Amino acid sequence: MDRHDDTLLALWAEVGKHLTLAESLPVIGGLLGARLALAELRIDEYDGGQGALSSVARWPHDANTVAPHEMRRLAGPAFAAVLAWARPGASASYHAEHFAWPLPFSGLDGFAVGRDAEAVPLFGRQGPAPQPFVGVLVATAARGVTLDGATRALLRAAAEPIATALCNEQRLRDIDRLRASAEADRRSLLTRLGRRSLSETIVGADRGLRQVMARVEQVAPTDASVLILGETGAGKEVLARAIHERSVRASGPFVRVNCGAVPPELIDSELFGHEKGSFTGALAARRGWFERADGGTLFLDEIGELTPAVQVRLLRVLQDGIVQRIGSEREVAVDVRVVAATHRDLPHMVQDGRFREDLWYRLAVFPLILPPLRERSEDIALLAQHFVERAADRLGLPRPPLRSADLQRLLAYRWPGNVRELSAVIERAVILGQGVSLDLETALGVARPTAPAKRQLGEATPALSTLAEAVAAHLCRALATSGGRIDGPDGAARLLDVNPSTLRATLRRHDVDPRRFRR
Repeated sequence: MDRHDDTLLALWAEVGKHLTLAESLPVIGGLLGARLALAELRIDEYDGGQGALSSVARWPHDANTVAPHEMRRLAGPAFAAVLAWARPGASASYHAEHFAWPLPFSGLDGFAVGRDAEAVPLFGRQGPAPQPFVGVLVATAARGVTLDGATRALLRAAAEPIATALCNEQRLRDIDRLRASAEADRRSLLTRLGRRSLSETIVGADRGLRQVMARVEQVAPTDASVLILGETGAGKEVLARAIHERSVRASGPFVRVNCGAVPPELIDSELFGHEKGSFTGALAARRGWFERADGGTLFLDEIGELTPAVQVRLLRVLQDGIVQRIGSEREVAVDVRVVAATHRDLPHMVQDGRFREDLWYRLAVFPLILPPLRERSEDIALLAQHFVERAADRLGLPRPPLRSADLQRLLAYRWPGNVRELSAVIERAVILGQGVSLDLETALGVARPTAPAKRQLGEATPALSTLAEAVAAHLCRALATSGGRIDGPDGAARLLDVNPSTLRATLRRHDVDPRRFRR
C-alpha cells in the first residue's frame, strides 16, 4: 500500500470517529498538511435554497478565514457561475494572485499572495445519478510550495470522505431540528391537555386499584399477553400504558388500536399492512399495526369486535410472530407484546361460538379485571380533584375548590360511564362555574339522557320490570341460595349452569355484589 492509499484510509477512519467536521478537521489537516505541505484547509457548505456558502470548519483554527457558519450569499452571475462550475467531476486549480472562481471571499481572504491553492467541489450521494453539490474544500499551499499533479490528485480523492463527513453533519443537524420540533409539539400538546406528561396518572393506585396495580407489577416485566376486562370508560387504556411503561419495552413504541372503529373490509390492511397496488386504492405500500409496534406494545382495544376471519389471522401472528402484508409473498418477523381489552363478556362469547376459544387462551394468558368506578368510591375524591386541576389548567381558569357538598353529590351518583364520565362532568362543572366554584348540580343534570316517558295506550298496562331488573333479581335469588358463593358444587354458577367467569362478568354488568349474600 502506497502513502496515497494509506492517507485515504486514515481519512476515512477519522471521519468515522466524529459527528462534526469541526472535530475531525484538526486530524485531517494534520494528515494532509504534513503529507502535502499545506498551510490551510477550509470547508465551506453550500445552501442551494439560500444561495449561499458558509464556513463549516477550518485548519488551523487561527487561520485568517471567516468565522465558522458565517454565511455569504451568492446572487446574480456569481450564483450562476457556482452552479456551472460545481458539476459532478469538476475541480479547479488557481494561483491565489489570479483567483477567478467567484467564491464570495473578501479579497484574497486567507490566501497569501504568491501561494498556490486548490478548490475541490464536494458532492453528496455517490453513484451514477447526479450528485448534489454540498460544498467546497479549499487548500492553500505553504509558502514557496507548488501543488503538483500528485498533490492535487490526493486532494480530489480526499474530497469523498470529507463530503461524506459533511453530509453526515447535515443529517445530524436535520435530526436535531426534527427533535426540537417534536419536543415543541409535545409541549404544546401537553399544554392543551393540561398535563405534565403524556402518560396518564394512575389515580387510586394505592387505594381502589391497589390489587389491580399489584397484578400489573407482576406481569409488566414479562412478555406475557394481557387481557384487560372492564366496562367502557373504566380506564383500560391507562392500565395498558402502565403495563408498557413498566416493561422492558418502555423505550419502544406503544400503538393503540380500536378494533371496533375500523370497518371490517379494512381491518386486514390496518393490522397487517399492504403492498402498493394490492387492491383498489392502495396507492403506496403501508406498514400495519404489528410492524409499527415492532419492539414495543400493541394495545388492541375492543378486541371482541373482530370478525371470525380476522380472529384466525390474528391467532397466527400471535403464535408465530410472522406478518404477511396483503399482496406480498414475503413474511416479516415482528417482536410485539399484545395487550388486549374489551368491555364485552368474552367467556360468554366463546361459549356461544362468537369468539375463538384458542384465541381467547392466547390473549388471556394474564387476565386483569378493572373494577368500575362505583366499586371503588374511595377513589372518587382523588379523581375529582385531579380532573378539576387538569380541566382548569387546560381551560385557563382558576382552580375551583372541591367542597364537601360537591363530593357528596359525586358519591351519590352511580357513574355508568365510569372515569370517562366523571372527567366530562368535572370539566363541564368547571366551565359552568367559571373557575369560582363547581356547578355540579347543572353538570350532573345532563350527565345521562333521561328515558322518554312511556306512551299511554288506552287501558293502563300493568307495571313490568325491565329485562335488566329481572335478570338482576334472578341473580340475587341464585346468590341467596348459594350463600354468596360462585364456584364449587353448591355455587351459583352450578345452579345457573354457566361458567363462573361468565357469572362474575354478568354480576358486574348488573351491579350485583355477591358479598351481600354471604352467610
